[in-house]
Amino acid sequence: MIYDISRTIQPTTAVWPNDARYAAASVLRKADGASVNLTTLTLSPHTGSHADAYYHYADDGAYAAHMPLRPYIGPAYVVTVDRRDGALLPGDIPFERIHNAERLLIHSHVSALPDEQFPTAFPYLSVELVEAWAARGGKLIGLDSPSVDAFDSKDLPCHHALRRHGMVNLECLCLRGVPDGLYELIALPLKLDLACASPVRAILRDIEEFIADE
Repeated sequence: MIYDISRTIQPTTAVWPNDARYAAASVLRKADGASVNLTTLTLSPHTGSHADAYYHYADDGAYAAHMPLRPYIGPAYVVTVDRRDGALLPGDIPFERIHNAERLLIHSHVSALPDEQFPTAFPYLSVELVEAWAARGGKLIGLDSPSVDAFDSKDLPCHHALRRHGMVNLECLCLRGVPDGLYELIALPLKLDLACASPVRAILRDIEEFIADE
């Protein structure tokens, strides 16, 4: 079974306040006699489910095109948290249940919100949680929240902690209807040069299918 954990990108999709909304403009239309339909897209690379590039918060960081690909593919563990706002601490994550996964996906109340609604409150990471996951060999942390840091953070400590440990992050996932447990994650960023992030088509596949293909 495959779970699509991506937000739909459409003109009404919620974006970070003051960020560019998605728009699709028709350049050619078969209805007007053209041989094909052709559209031009305008969007922030942080629209919908996306992967931050290190350049997003560090001038010497990699653009989306040059982010390491391996962390975005492989065994991932989904955990549901009760915290609705504020920093998630190591005690919020049932590490004793997580085995054979280097990718952590955190499911909160935000997944239940429609694509058009930006959360007024959301849980985010703490440096302590990033450190704890790194100590367990973690490669990726994904959230349904719009940021791994607090909404009003200016120094972005969790973003920097992830990079310091060579980890990557996913934001704005939609884990609604996904039971907690072990899956295969595939959520590759596009090969976008000069970009501070990239939308992803994030999916989870039953781990039995993943093992069968190995």
